[in-house]
Amino acid sequence: MIRAMDKRQIFRSIAAGVAKGELAFPTSARVAIKVRRALDDPDCHIDAAAKLVQAEPLLAARAVAMANSVAFNRSGRELTDVRSSVSRLGFRTVRALATALITRQLAGEQSAAAQQQLAAQLWEHTAHVASLAHVIARRVTKGDPETALFAGIVHEVGGFYLLSRAKEFPELFDGDYYDWIESGEVEVGRAVLKVLAVPDAVMEAIEVYWAGYLAMPPRTLGDTLLLAEELAPVPSPMNRRGGEGAGTGMTASIDMAIGEDTLKAIMDESAEELASLTGALKF
Repeated sequence: MIRAMDKRQIFRSIAAGVAKGELAFPTSARVAIKVRRALDDPDCHIDAAAKLVQAEPLLAARAVAMANSVAFNRSGRELTDVRSSVSRLGFRTVRALATALITRQLAGEQSAAAQQQLAAQLWEHTAHVASLAHVIARRVTKGDPETALFAGIVHEVGGFYLLSRAKEFPELFDGDYYDWIESGEVEVGRAVLKVLAVPDAVMEAIEVYWAGYLAMPPRTLGDTLLLAEELAPVPSPMNRRGGEGAGTGMTASIDMAIGEDTLKAIMDESAEELASLTGALKF
């Protein structure tokens, strides 16, 4: 069994490599990065954006699915083309979808069945947290739902990158890795988030998430992430926190802090929206 000090050194080495530009992206992720950069240009025309999205089939399919989700299709009119879907979603949401593809693809192809399962569970958890964050921002913390969605998408990015290095360092995921993987994910996560040029406000919220302190009543983007993590029905395989709130006293405590509209009622009312958002995010 690898020693704790050796693990710390591996995490630091991986993080240092990312900081020096040694982060390699799969082909699909590189296309998504090109889309993100193009959408950052205020002069980018919708036709150009749609053409870029169409160049990556996974991203195109998810854009149409997201545009037809309950959260974005209030009129009930189904869309079938990328251009109309990009128009309905807006560039910010399409950027978030591109980042979702980058994050999911970051883990690469896993040869070991156990690591394939870890990557699949981590993305399912991420999709739930991002969808919950979108609803919680709108209904509970009164923040920007699109920023919350983006924060949820990238909050486990360090874990995906660590999985991409599993072939080189399989011992990191042997046995009970929890005690060391969480601290390593934070260190590596900071480096990857910097490479992805994540906005400062989102970075600060993820730091709050890593610290693990949920304020009452929840108000900030960091609180939104933590609450979404607590309510996610699928736990993160990278830490012990995820998916615990729904079955403990956490919901009751938040209900008291929120007041008239209880958290359970809000989640029940938003069940269809959550299901459609989560489905749209499953690359």
